[in-house]
Amino acid sequence: MRRILASLFLFCASFFFAPQSASAVTIDSAPVGNAGNGNDPLTGNLYGSVSYDYRIGTTKVTNTQYAAFLNEKAKSDPLSLYNASMGSDARGGITQSGISPNFSYTPKTDMGNKPVNFVSWYDSIRFANWLNNGQGAGDTETGAYMLDGGTPTPSNGLSINRELGATWFLTSENEWYKAAYHQPAAEGGDADNYWLYPTASNSVPTIATAKGVGDISNPGTNVANYFQGAVWNSLTGNLTTVGSAGPLSQGFYGTSDQGGNVYEWNEALINGSFRGVRGGAFNVSASFLQSSSRNIGTFPTIEGSTLGFRVATIPEPSTLVLVGLAAWGWRRRR
Repeated sequence: MRRILASLFLFCASFFFAPQSASAVTIDSAPVGNAGNGNDPLTGNLYGSVSYDYRIGTTKVTNTQYAAFLNEKAKSDPLSLYNASMGSDARGGITQSGISPNFSYTPKTDMGNKPVNFVSWYDSIRFANWLNNGQGAGDTETGAYMLDGGTPTPSNGLSINRELGATWFLTSENEWYKAAYHQPAAEGGDADNYWLYPTASNSVPTIATAKGVGDISNPGTNVANYFQGAVWNSLTGNLTTVGSAGPLSQGFYGTSDQGGNVYEWNEALINGSFRGVRGGAFNVSASFLQSSSRNIGTFPTIEGSTLGFRVATIPEPSTLVLVGLAAWGWRRRR
């Protein structure tokens, strides 16, 4: 028994403490509990029920994180993971250098901690696959999602679903919605367990003002980065540093920026041809940040300055069991 437990301990230690490459990406995540919660009862808006515990990225994926992905998987970029607007557009955050097959990628000055944008739905699930497969040389076409064809737009694009056993993935619409708006009334939430805005509030958020480098200069309660006009303005507004609205503007589970900055892709397939986006952006009014605002969907190939994403995770049960056994054996030995 001691030998078995020792082997298990060594296996777990190698899993958790193995050296990682210099480009390894760390995704800070927050636990989302209260499994089995009901949907938001708001008329016609029945979203938010999740039957399991999971963790979700505390912020959107940043330019620094996505650049690390590009440096591993886009040296020749046959899958078009890089959009030239990331470099040429003032709101893009990543430059490309060199020539294929030796492209390299660097976040622009003061843009590393801004949300990555100009990413398609397929880019976002390929990043999730890469995380799911251990980063580094990890595959982008298998893992959490199976993508067929080896082309930028997979041949099975509109039938792609999350695979059983996925550990890192793009958020489902319900996972995203729960993390953004849910808070049990018994734990200080609204009477129906859901807020209207992802800043733990039913009141219109205060519009963020930005410092020169894009940090929000007025962090506080109920602050978000969106446009003050009635509808939208493609020429107004800019990206702000993820999380810089401060902890008082987070959702109940500890997520930042689920309202404004850039929209976030989710897994939803809408009307057979579109993928879901939620949360609003820097150039839309506060109404787009509301829980009641469900976009009719966006073509999954679209890449724009207002489109980004967030990932979520569920640790592998086998890993948790092994860690538990190793810890149990260590206690018994002592």
